[in-house]
Amino acid sequence: MAPNPLHILLVEDNPGDIYLIVNALHTGSIPKDVQVVEDGEAALSYLRRKRRFRNARRPDLVVLDLNLPRVDGRQVLAELKADPELMTIPVVILSTSEAPSDITTCYERHANCYLTKPLDLVEYLDLVQAIEDFWLGCAALPA
Repeated sequence: MAPNPLHILLVEDNPGDIYLIVNALHTGSIPKDVQVVEDGEAALSYLRRKRRFRNARRPDLVVLDLNLPRVDGRQVLAELKADPELMTIPVVILSTSEAPSDITTCYERHANCYLTKPLDLVEYLDLVQAIEDFWLGCAALPA
């Protein structure tokens, strides 16, 4: 029997980034399924299993962009980490922002990791592979 694939929730509004991240994750060796939501409001609904997401599977990992429509990624992170039922889900911030204030804010809100999206395509794909290697291959995730 094959192991259940690990479940990743990707919260990203840029179609190009979605394409790159999803394809890079699917080329990895660890079985996974990736669900994508394109704004912070949908991310919170997904995580709380509200409305159209009432049958959503709890993610093993959230990859979260910061600059999102409707509800900002910083707010998504704050609400996720303040919820006792969701706070143990690891959150990787993957953003174009290199602002020290964004990095500090995310760690203050208990992000598990902050990564800046590289401009170079090869570096970008390598970074996504490193997310998989560490978070899905090395790190022990909560049940």
